[in-house]
Amino acid sequence: MRKTKLYMDTVVDINVVTTKSKVATEAKINRAFEAFQKVEQACSRFNTESELMKASQYVGKPVKISPFLFEPLTFALEIAQLTNGLFDPTVGKIMEENGFNRQYLTGNFINSCSAETAHYLDIELDPKNLTMLVKKPLLIDLGAVAKGFAIDLAANELKEFEGFIVNAGGDLYAGGVNQKGEPWKIGIQHPYLKEKVIETIEVSDAAVCTSGSYERRNAMQPDVHHIVNPQTKFSPDEWVSSTVIAPFAMMADGFSTVSFLMAREKAKSFLEDLSLEGLLITPELELVKVGGI
Repeated sequence: MRKTKLYMDTVVDINVVTTKSKVATEAKINRAFEAFQKVEQACSRFNTESELMKASQYVGKPVKISPFLFEPLTFALEIAQLTNGLFDPTVGKIMEENGFNRQYLTGNFINSCSAETAHYLDIELDPKNLTMLVKKPLLIDLGAVAKGFAIDLAANELKEFEGFIVNAGGDLYAGGVNQKGEPWKIGIQHPYLKEKVIETIEVSDAAVCTSGSYERRNAMQPDVHHIVNPQTKFSPDEWVSSTVIAPFAMMADGFSTVSFLMAREKAKSFLEDLSLEGLLITPELELVKVGGI
């Protein structure tokens, strides 16, 4: 059974292999889609009514937040600490200044005039009370982890099936086996030829997420894309695509962005140290494989 819906500014496609009844399968798929809806309502920076945007207005005051926001924000801050700020969820203001203040598919506009350029240390989380405190007006962007988090929640709803894929705009989790009882074959998009695949990999019970400079660029400045180094405020050009395979989609999602921000040897050693697999592609289309992929 296969169903498709639009969430989180992307097309979410769920494909299930099962011998269970249509009614039972459909109910589980609908619960999987609900995960995307809940994460979007919690984490979107393009909706002034989202939990993230509302909670960010209380500068200097702890605000109770739901696990749908607390968990991805916690992971984003952990990555920020791990990378000494190379990855930083407070990059939202810089992204606005670079022209990325509209949703990619819906065109919804956001302009956080009061936000200041910030640092991940300007956010404090209290895991005991599930509260968030921001120390200054800032704009948090969880685009590098929230979609992966939603994929993981959806995959958890579908884990009882023989096989399934949760695919959110090319970022996915592949559970179990396909209709032939084999691992899923996943195509990695060609950075310059949208309808073509540059490499194919086989996975089972793993996530595959890609960060690329080819999808979202500033129309007025072609060298500026939606992945930005918060320390330099510029878009890196070492890679055109960075794919990471990990046990969970939130990991693959976040670390694909981190590796994209890094130079060649640093990106390779970073993924190897985390025991992750990766496929990094240079502007000249050289494929750099990491971790035995």
